Order: sequence, then structure tokens, then C-alpha cells
Amino acid sequence: MKHTREIKVALLAVVCGFLLYFGMYFLRGVNIFSPTRSYTGVFERVNGLTEQAPVYVRGYNVGQVNRIEYDFTRRKAFNVSITIDKHISLPKGAEMVLVADGLMGGKAIELIIPVTEGQESVSPASDTLPTRIEQGLVESLQTGLLAHMDSVLLRVDSVVASVEQQLEGDHIGRTLTHLDRITEDLTVSANDIRQLTHQRLPRIADSAAVAIDNANAVLANVREADIAGIAKKADTTIGQLQQTLNSKESTVGLLLHDPSIYNHLDSAVVSVNQLVTDLKENPKRYVHFSLFGGKDKKEKAEKKQ
Repeated sequence: MKHTREIKVALLAVVCGFLLYFGMYFLRGVNIFSPTRSYTGVFERVNGLTEQAPVYVRGYNVGQVNRIEYDFTRRKAFNVSITIDKHISLPKGAEMVLVADGLMGGKAIELIIPVTEGQESVSPASDTLPTRIEQGLVESLQTGLLAHMDSVLLRVDSVVASVEQQLEGDHIGRTLTHLDRITEDLTVSANDIRQLTHQRLPRIADSAAVAIDNANAVLANVREADIAGIAKKADTTIGQLQQTLNSKESTVGLLLHDPSIYNHLDSAVVSVNQLVTDLKENPKRYVHFSLFGGKDKKEKAEKKQ
């Protein structure tokens, strides 16, 4: 009975250790009372993967990393052993993928299981699963964005240098001066447009209104005019004129339809033409009769003597 207290303390320590051990596994989602299967994968690097890291299948925790062994004399130096629920049987073609576990940089194992039927299963602890490494967000930034930061920084540096050169020179001042001139010109143009709007546009509008009124008056007069009556009278007049021209009893009709009048006129024109020709060729025949009367003058002169 002297060692009863010590025995109780020892039993309490064992129970606490047991609870602590199994509690950690329980918090990791591993049921230590269920049977498990073990598989192995070989990686070239582990990128911070640790023992007891979770093992997922489509995001569901099915086990943990049991052991990590390394041999740096080989290119693929890390042997990673995992244990998963015994009820999960991995078929041929399943692979272990090293993935990022959250944004804090943790690592985990993701099992990629092909969806097939009737395929042979992998023997636990004997066959080595194929492996690959999938980059997380941090690795993508390191290999992608951060790798190009140097060139980006160089370009930014060159742009800043160009801006400083422009500021040190007189280009900015000249540009501002030109902008001031352009602003003044725009102000003057705006004032001219404002004056045109307030002074000339009302006059133009009044003139346009007067022209529209006159056009309306002309259209009203045209509407009031008896266009049909005027056209009818014109048609009647034209018909009477055609009837007169076609009639052989009227003077105009005789002139147009009687060929004898045309023949007489033609012969008269021929006679007149002959007379004029003879007058030009023999003017002496007609001078003493019509123009000078030379014979009478000689007789008067002889009587005076």
C-alpha cells in the first residue's frame, strides 16, 4: 500500500500518453483501430513533405505518410511510405502525386486512382507506385512570376529613367505651354460659337421662317389656282389651232394645202431674182428713168442756149 500513489501516477501517465498518441492520429483523421495498407513511392525531391502528412483521394483523407527514407546517392533519393485504409484497393495505374496542402506551404500526398473495372490491384508493400510532383501556388509563383521579375524590374527602371530625363529636360514645359495655347484657342472658339448662337442664329431662323411662309403662300396660291381649267382651255386652244391648220377653207389652210400659191410665189421670187440680176449687169437701162433723168437735163440745156 506504500506504492499505491506511485502506481496511480504511472497509470495516469500511461493513459495520458495513450490518449495523446491516439488523439493526434484522431485529429489527423486516421483511425488507428482500423486495418491499413502500405504503399511506397520514390520521389526526386519532397519539397517539405513530412512524416504523418495526410494522404488524400479526391480531397478525402484516407491515410497518412508513414515514413520517409532517403539515399542521396540516387537521383530519386526519397522513398515515401504511406498507409491508407485497408478497404481502399489501388488498381494498376494508380499514382502518388506530391501536392500543396493549403496556402501555407504544407505538402500532402494525393492518390490518383483511375476509374476502371476488372483491373488487377497493386500488391501492398511490394509494388512501387509511379509518382509525380505537382506545383503549388508558391512554386508556380517562384518559377513563373518571380522568374520574370528581373526583366520586369529592368523595364520599369528604364521607364523611370526616361521619365526622369523628360522631367529634367524642357519637354514637359513646352508641352504644358502648347496645352495652354490650345486651351486659349478652344476658349476663343467657344466664345465665337456662343456669339454666333446668340446673335446670328436668331436672324437665320427668322429669315428661314419668312422663306417658309412665302413658300407656303405660293403653295396656297397654286392650290387655289384652277389648274385643271387652265389645262382644259389650253387643250381647247391647241385643238382649234390644229383644226384651223388642217382646214382648206381658211387662209392659213390654203397657204399650207394649196400648191398653186406656192408655185406663184416661187415664180415671183424667180422673176424678182432675174430683175435684180439684170439691174446689176445693165444699170444704164434703168438710170435715166429712175435715178438721174439725164436726157431731160440735156434738152433743158439746149433750150437755154
